[in-house]
Amino acid sequence: MKNNLREILFNIAVLVGSFIIALFFGAIILLIAGVNPLVAYHAMIIRPISSIYGLSEAVVRAIPLMMVGIGISIAFRSKMINIGGEGQIQLGAIAAGATALALPGLPKVILIPVVILAGFTAGGIWGGIAGWMKAKLSVNEVLSTVMLNYIAFQIYLYLIRGPLIDPSELAWGTGVPQTARMPDSSIFQRLIQGQRIHSGIFIAIIIAFLVYFLLWRTTFGFRLRAVGEEPKAANYAGVKVDKYLVLAMILSGGLAGIAGSIEVIGVHHRVLEGLSANYGFSGIVVALFGRLHPLGVIPASFFFGLLLIGAEMMQRAVDIPSALVISIQGLVILAVVSSNLILENPKYRKKFLSFFVQKF
Repeated sequence: MKNNLREILFNIAVLVGSFIIALFFGAIILLIAGVNPLVAYHAMIIRPISSIYGLSEAVVRAIPLMMVGIGISIAFRSKMINIGGEGQIQLGAIAAGATALALPGLPKVILIPVVILAGFTAGGIWGGIAGWMKAKLSVNEVLSTVMLNYIAFQIYLYLIRGPLIDPSELAWGTGVPQTARMPDSSIFQRLIQGQRIHSGIFIAIIIAFLVYFLLWRTTFGFRLRAVGEEPKAANYAGVKVDKYLVLAMILSGGLAGIAGSIEVIGVHHRVLEGLSANYGFSGIVVALFGRLHPLGVIPASFFFGLLLIGAEMMQRAVDIPSALVISIQGLVILAVVSSNLILENPKYRKKFLSFFVQKF
């Protein structure tokens, strides 16, 4: 029990310390830019957690981050690096939007699962392509997923500017690249009146627990992790390594696709440009911060959700360029993710734990 407590204290101390170091260097940048760091950090840290709007917006951003982060964790567990979250989100969103628009007569209890399944299928196929290329053609998955992002983005733009564009935009001559509004039967209910937080948060948390059960309580999950830990030994034990590489990428891409579909039916209610908001890339950081564990991704995604909305509030409060906000945000992310090096270093861990043994 004491050992577990010391482990938790060690992890918290390292994470808090790295966060403070990042804020210190960020303060230097703010001073150079002529901005009071105390005012900026008050807007960045305190405002998001002291208002319903800030907390609800943090959760809204945490939902897609959680889905992508869980998917990235699955891929990493099988030693596959999925950089294609952006493309998988976009294709999941477009599939969800097209399905909802094509089936407006279905009742809500059927249409929402169908729409989510459509997003999962589209993202899963896109992720599975990279997995298949890795398994059968030995194509590096980093390169293939990055290139697939570009292809997905062009498909996405073509569809919302062409076949799926809102007919009223064409009739009015505005030509805004977006689909028509989805039917009400496909839209998530808002949890708080006047805020954007929606019931997709429950789906994201349930999926996190299901993936944890899948990875650590089933034969499938054991084989998938065995492929990532030692592929030669797994192959010798009769596990079809190629098959599990493809399946890992299908699941990873599918969850990113669900992120896209939830973003459509929960937030925007139509497919439009800029929907992804770089969640596909941020989800990689979330997965690493969550120690590549589905349950660890839950608090990690909430933390990054707060960070994203905090950065926006800081920009509005002190009126600084967005590039400066991104730089400070990057410092925090870099410091927090780098803390994993210390957390996983037996030398530092031993020193810290022995210090606590002496003191307590």
